[in-house]
Amino acid sequence: MAEGGKGSPYEEALDALSSLITKRSRADKSNKGDRFDVLFDYLKMLDLEDAISQMKIIHVAGTKGKGSTCTFAESILRNCGFHTGLFTSPHLIDVRERFRLDGVDICEEKFLAYFWYCFDRLKVDVAILEVGLGGKFDATNVVQAPVVCGISSLGYDHMEILGNTLGEIAGEKAGIFKHGVPAFTVPQPDEAMSVLEEKASQLDVHLQVVPPLDDNLLNGQKLGLVGDHQYLNAGLAVALCSTWLQKTGHSEVSYLGQTNPLPEQFIEGLTTASLQGRAQIVSDPYIDTERTGDLVFYFDGAHSPESMEVCAKWFSLAIKEDSQQQILNYQPQDNSQSSHEWVQRHLDKTAEKNSAQILLFNCMTVRDPNVLLPRLLKTCAIHGVHFKKALFVPNVSVYYKVGSHSLPPTDSQVDLSWQFTLQRVWENLMQTNKGGEDKSADVDEDLKVDTAICVRNGENSAVFDSLQLAIKWLRDSVQQNKSIRFQVLVTGSLHLVGDVLRIVKK
Repeated sequence: MAEGGKGSPYEEALDALSSLITKRSRADKSNKGDRFDVLFDYLKMLDLEDAISQMKIIHVAGTKGKGSTCTFAESILRNCGFHTGLFTSPHLIDVRERFRLDGVDICEEKFLAYFWYCFDRLKVDVAILEVGLGGKFDATNVVQAPVVCGISSLGYDHMEILGNTLGEIAGEKAGIFKHGVPAFTVPQPDEAMSVLEEKASQLDVHLQVVPPLDDNLLNGQKLGLVGDHQYLNAGLAVALCSTWLQKTGHSEVSYLGQTNPLPEQFIEGLTTASLQGRAQIVSDPYIDTERTGDLVFYFDGAHSPESMEVCAKWFSLAIKEDSQQQILNYQPQDNSQSSHEWVQRHLDKTAEKNSAQILLFNCMTVRDPNVLLPRLLKTCAIHGVHFKKALFVPNVSVYYKVGSHSLPPTDSQVDLSWQFTLQRVWENLMQTNKGGEDKSADVDEDLKVDTAICVRNGENSAVFDSLQLAIKWLRDSVQQNKSIRFQVLVTGSLHLVGDVLRIVKK
C-alpha cells in the first residue's frame, strides 16, 4: 500500500517516530550507549519482557554483510515453513521496509495498529535481527536470550563511535554475545578474531568460524544476492539457520555440514533472497528511447573501504555482462553470419564505445573520501572501467526523520561545502591517474555539464545542489545523445541509494 499523504494517520505515526530520533552527530563522544538502559524500562512499560524472552531469535552484528546474512537466513527459514520476522536497518524508501513478516514489508494498517502497541507483532516462529550500529549498545541488544548469534565480516567503519582499531571494533560487535549462546563468524583479520575469541571465552560462548558457502551446493543455481562476498554471508546464514533449527527441535530440516547436500528449502531460500540497494540494477522507466537500458542505475550502499572495493568489482563485472547482453539482444535476424561471429565483430565497437560510466556519489562527513574514492577508482581501473563523469550531490532525506517530513524545507539554503570537498578529492585523483585512462574524446565532449544546471563544473566532475537536478541532467543527456548508454553507479551512502530509488521507482 502506498504511503499515506500529509496529515494522514500514517504520517502522524511517522511524526511521532521521528520525534524519538536524536539529532546528535554520530561523532558526538557522548553518544555511546548512554540511553541503552532506558530500553529495558520501555519494555517494562509495554509489558513486553516475557514476550521478548520467549522469542526464538537469531542476532547478527558485523561491519559488512550483516543485512545480507539476515536476509539469507530469513529466506531460508521461511522456505522451511516457519513464520518469520525480519528486522534490518536502515530503510531506503519507507520505514516499513525494516519490518518484514514472512518476507513482506508490514502494511500501513498493521504498522499503525502495532506501532502504538506492538505485542502481537512478537508472535513469529523466528525473528532475525540485524544490529544497526556496533552491538554492545545497539537497541537490538535489548534481547538477552537469543538462540544463536552471528558476526559478519569486520572492517573499519563508524570509527568515531566504535574505536580506531579492528580490535576495538570487534569488541563492540562482540557485545551481542550472551553467556552460553552459540555464535558463528566468518574468517576475520587476526586482530579482530583474537578479540572475538577472547570475548567468547569469557562468556562460555562456543564460537565457530564458518567458511564461504560452496557454490556447488546450490545445484547450478545462483545466490539471490549478487557478488562473490555473498558466499561468505550465505555460509554464515546457513550455519545460523542450522543451529537455530537444531536448538529449537526442528532437526528434520537441519543441515549438518559442508559435505552434505543442502536441503531444498535452504537452496530455495538462498536463491530467492532479495535486499534493496545492495548490488541492485534498475533501468530508468522514464526514459523514452528506441531501446531499453539507455539509462541504468547500479545501486550499492557501500560506505566503508572494504565494501567500496567489493562494490567496484561488482559494478565492473556487471556492466561488462550487461554490454554483452545488449549485443545479444540486438543481433540481426537473418542467418547470413553466425551469432558468435556477429558478437565478436560488434562487441567492442558497439558495447564499449557507446557506453559511459557515471558515478553518482555522496557519503557522510565522518567518512574519509581520501580512502573511499581511491579504492573505488583503483578497483574499477583494474577491471578496465573508467568513469567519464562523477556527480556529487547532497542527500535528499535527513537521517533524523522518517516519511515525507524527512525532506528538507524547499526554501532552505543547501550547504554544499562537503560536496565541494568530495569534488576536489576526485579531481586530484583523476589528475594523478590521468595517464592510465583510456578515455573516449567523443563521449567526453558529449557529457559537458551546463553551469546553468550545476553549481560547480569540473573537468571530470560536477556538483549539483539537489539530487533531482542531477537525475534531470542524466535523463536530458540520454535524450540528447542517442548513441550513448549511461551506466550510473550510485554508492557511498545508503541514504543516497534510497533517495535515488525513491525517484526512479516513484
